[in-house]
Amino acid sequence: MPLLTGARLATMTGPDRYGLIPDGAVAIEAGRIAWIGPREALPEAWRAEPATDLGGRLVTPALIDCHTHLVAGGHRAREFEMRLEGASYEEIARAGGGILSTVEATRAASEEALIAAALPRLDALIAEGAVTVEVKSGYGLDIDTELRMLRAARALADRRDVTVRTSFLGAHAVPPDYRGRPDAYIDEVAIPALRAAQDAGLVDAVDGFCEGIAFDTAQIGRVFDAARALGLPVKLHAEQLSHMGGTALAARYGALSADHVEYATEEDARAMAGAGTVAVLLPGAFYTLRETQAPPVAAFRRHGVPMALATDCNPGSSPLTSLLLTMNMACTFFRLTPEEALAGVTKQAARALGLSDRGTLAEGQRADLAVWDVEEPAELAYRIGFNPLHRRIVGGRL
Repeated sequence: MPLLTGARLATMTGPDRYGLIPDGAVAIEAGRIAWIGPREALPEAWRAEPATDLGGRLVTPALIDCHTHLVAGGHRAREFEMRLEGASYEEIARAGGGILSTVEATRAASEEALIAAALPRLDALIAEGAVTVEVKSGYGLDIDTELRMLRAARALADRRDVTVRTSFLGAHAVPPDYRGRPDAYIDEVAIPALRAAQDAGLVDAVDGFCEGIAFDTAQIGRVFDAARALGLPVKLHAEQLSHMGGTALAARYGALSADHVEYATEEDARAMAGAGTVAVLLPGAFYTLRETQAPPVAAFRRHGVPMALATDCNPGSSPLTSLLLTMNMACTFFRLTPEEALAGVTKQAARALGLSDRGTLAEGQRADLAVWDVEEPAELAYRIGFNPLHRRIVGGRL
């Protein structure tokens, strides 16, 4: 059985900062943590095992990106220029750009082309210690392409040593052929595509975009009802550009997470806390869109709402493939502490995906670890453009 010693362990458990064990050891058996604690307390049964000495390096749970759009066709570099020239995200979207421009490119791409385009983005996340990544559909907006996106997302786990969780995001935007008929799109495309995806075993959760340029709460509610009938958990892009009531809707459905939430209110925070819904903060989109309305972090703290972080990697509003930079942005823009930031890409990100077997270093958890060439956990959020990853340990494999 693998035995790791000479490690500073940021377990992300317990009352102490980072759950830090200054000189720790981890015993791994059958891909899970069998024992963890101070090296001096290592049980006799493991003392004779050959050990890998990590030389005082920091060990954290492997990172988790709980909100991405990794599978997509094309790019939107021109829109980046347009925003710098003064156009808003909403103006670009209403002019046929934004999500719909990616829809056109995605519909034209084969499954293999979508996989090939996604792999370099996934590799960037892996290179910074990610082992679990969520991937959404939502750039097909027809049944065939939505299913193609989900198959491509599932295939990523066959090409790389990662866990991929898929979210069906058929209610992402109204496609051109349904312009002005969002209810018809929900009934004729989004819900049938969801059922087909579930029948094919391609869905872990159901997402939606509740916003003035997308769908209202009644329309999203119908998608969530369909998800509930299929036994699938839900999550929601909510309160990103305005206050539409999406966060309260997510809480009523017991959503795993409400994501973006820049315009969420104190009442929304209270509802999320009651429902156990995680707030997923996405500073990459905040940065790219040059937003000024920050999420209500103080309200989330007051009400005990867990806060996760994710890249929101997508071609338009967050072309970001670095969880380390995401952590720094969250501290700089949203005033999260470095400890909150690290929790946001480990234990709270796991919670946002409904995964209870990872995100902390504790007995019984999957042995997904990241080993870093740093002295203090805060260095992971403090540095900019610097990757101190020494190695990933995936399911106990050294």
